[in-house]
Amino acid sequence: MDANAPNKIEPIHIVGGGLAGSEAAWQAVQLGVPVVLHEMRPVRQTDAHQTDGLAELVCSNSLRSDDVEYNAVGLLHEEMRRCGSLILKAADLHKVPAGGALAVDRDGFSQAVTEALASHPLVTIRREEVTDLPPKDAVDVIVATGPLTSGALATVIAERTGDEGLAFFDAIAPIVYRDSIDMSKAWLQSRYDKGEGSDYINCAMDAEQYGAFIQALLDGEKTSFKDWEKSTPYFEGCLPIEVMAERGPETLSFGPMKPVGLTNPHTDGRRSKAVVQLRQDNALGTLYNIVGFQTKLTHGEQKRIFRTIPGLENAEFARFGGLHRNTFINGPKLLDPHLRLKADPRVRFAGQITGCEGYVESAAVGLLAGRFAAFARLGQNAALPPAETALGSLLGHITGGGNPSTYQPMNVNFGLFPPLIEPASQNGKKNKRMGARDRKAEMSRRALAALDVWLRAHLPA
Repeated sequence: MDANAPNKIEPIHIVGGGLAGSEAAWQAVQLGVPVVLHEMRPVRQTDAHQTDGLAELVCSNSLRSDDVEYNAVGLLHEEMRRCGSLILKAADLHKVPAGGALAVDRDGFSQAVTEALASHPLVTIRREEVTDLPPKDAVDVIVATGPLTSGALATVIAERTGDEGLAFFDAIAPIVYRDSIDMSKAWLQSRYDKGEGSDYINCAMDAEQYGAFIQALLDGEKTSFKDWEKSTPYFEGCLPIEVMAERGPETLSFGPMKPVGLTNPHTDGRRSKAVVQLRQDNALGTLYNIVGFQTKLTHGEQKRIFRTIPGLENAEFARFGGLHRNTFINGPKLLDPHLRLKADPRVRFAGQITGCEGYVESAAVGLLAGRFAAFARLGQNAALPPAETALGSLLGHITGGGNPSTYQPMNVNFGLFPPLIEPASQNGKKNKRMGARDRKAEMSRRALAALDVWLRAHLPA
């Protein structure tokens, strides 16, 4: 169907203009189905966003690994590209150096997504807060309000689902100005020289400096929780750096501050105890975020403690780290395979509110929700993506594969994929078991082959 041809199809209403909502809208209009995209900013801001742009990146500017062969998120990138993803198109256009990762200029990325949707003839953007489900005059709706769903709508969702859902805290890493970093102590290098080989700024610590830094994290003043927040757990994949430090003095040196794969040119070859990495955050290269340094330290303590890092003694902060409360529903309990609410099939959910974790995963679920809703609007059944694909495995986890009693936010990973069926033994000899690296490559090959078959068959009549 020609997306620009006049049509009288009733629009899909999408609540939330983040990555999931933006991708859902794009997928629907590419199939010729109009959408009304509801975004409450700037009428009402969140605790984490700073602009009113669609698809604003908050926690990090990285969409993580772009390795299609050996990394599940890189495979998900490629699958989304083949599905005509707006999010991946904008990311590729506004890519900044980040080794093997896909990191973007935040402002350029958000602006590209906003302009693409605002200029599309089948997209209507309404700047308003939605406080009911479905919104007034809407028959079909996709809720893609993300982890920062407004209190009023969250209450409605809880009432509609009959489930209190789950909640966790998510922390934001600080950003510093590039010209305030002392390069006589820091150096440019990617871990194991991946990418361009010099995509990160590195700041090394010896054992004494590292020990003092860990103690400062433990002793530093943190933001206090409201009474209703005190029992909310953290998401394991995005722990504040000081919470990681509480788990043991070596936790960070084996985590975001690991020194492996890096060579400090300012020493005589001695291996550092720990290395802090900073990744480019905008296209101009003027801003760098401190990788893995999401935090709940107060702003004053961040400035004091992070300036003890060699090379950051005079660091100027463009943004301090922060902490916000994220919410998500129990997807396996509440959603059907097409992301519809079992208690009210007019309502679909997409993005991080479903319990997927990460920008890419959020956009991927938005992609599926948009396609599912558009096919329904066209009076057709939408085939589910194959379980062998990254899209299919993620969808399967959200809508049934996860255990409802222990459901937690999940990044895409090869553990969600159906296992490979390795060749049986021949001539009485047992075949050598495939190694982990080869197994990942084979799973990626299998996924893309299955996706291509699905895409060829999954076209509107």
